[in-house]
Amino acid sequence: MARLFRRAGDTPKRSLWQRIKDIALTDITAIARKGAKEGSLEAVEELLLEADFGVPTTLKLVDDLDRAAKRGAVKTHDEFLDALRAGVRDALKAGNAHPGLKLAASGPTVILIVGVNGAGKTTFIGKLASRFRSEGKRVVVAAGDTFRAGAIDQLKVWAERTGADFVGGKPGGDPAAVAYDAIDAGVTRGADIVIVDTAGRLHTSDSLMDELRKVARVITKRLPDAPHETLLVLDGTIGQNAVSQARTFASAVNVTGLVVTKVDGTAKGGIVVAVHEAINVPVKFLGTGEQAGDLEPFDAESFAAEVLEG
Repeated sequence: MARLFRRAGDTPKRSLWQRIKDIALTDITAIARKGAKEGSLEAVEELLLEADFGVPTTLKLVDDLDRAAKRGAVKTHDEFLDALRAGVRDALKAGNAHPGLKLAASGPTVILIVGVNGAGKTTFIGKLASRFRSEGKRVVVAAGDTFRAGAIDQLKVWAERTGADFVGGKPGGDPAAVAYDAIDAGVTRGADIVIVDTAGRLHTSDSLMDELRKVARVITKRLPDAPHETLLVLDGTIGQNAVSQARTFASAVNVTGLVVTKVDGTAKGGIVVAVHEAINVPVKFLGTGEQAGDLEPFDAESFAAEVLEG
């Protein structure tokens, strides 16, 4: 996995690990002697919470560090970093954690994209279409967010830019009908991938969730095994609100993967761990910028190293 969190021209930020060393590891000998829970590691706990790891994951990481310190496995800064990195990696690999996309055995693979407005759904679709096109696959993108004319136009631009086929409806039209037409087009044209956008006005809106359920039902009616993936796009900068959004969407539709955009690993990368832990769904991609190539397939090992890199 390429470096996720620093881009050309960025002002370097103090990493989470640098802050942990400065604030929490002034006396590693005392930590090893007294146990991680006393004194310094309380500050580590606070930093992990500030970095949006969430309460359950933070408490488990600190408990594991406490046990490692008491058995003498943590005596240096490097050993502490290794133990914390291993804890983050293990949290991301726990439960339902396979990051690969499920593809259809035959016919088009249908990928349903859900999430609130502003999370980066349309941009993610463009990036994903670009990725599939670079692999030589034929792609159909469906502008199922019919409530925002801007979303339809934006997706059409991405389709033209990436060489994907485009299916859209009229503003205010039936999103489920757009999804149905897109799958029809995918089957007729021999497409490999059909990516369906959806509306995302408010994750607290019951009508939105009902609409998403309808879109999913219509997709399954048209193609019994579809959607093969339902990816939830979350804005990584909104902190624990992302966890709330994830739970709401997962209660409405069968979310099979997470896409976290605008991830800043130097400060708030813990939200990736917190959301995975909250709904037991694998992280599939990280969005790292606005260009077509700014999409990273998720790798727990690399992420754990990056999020705590000193």
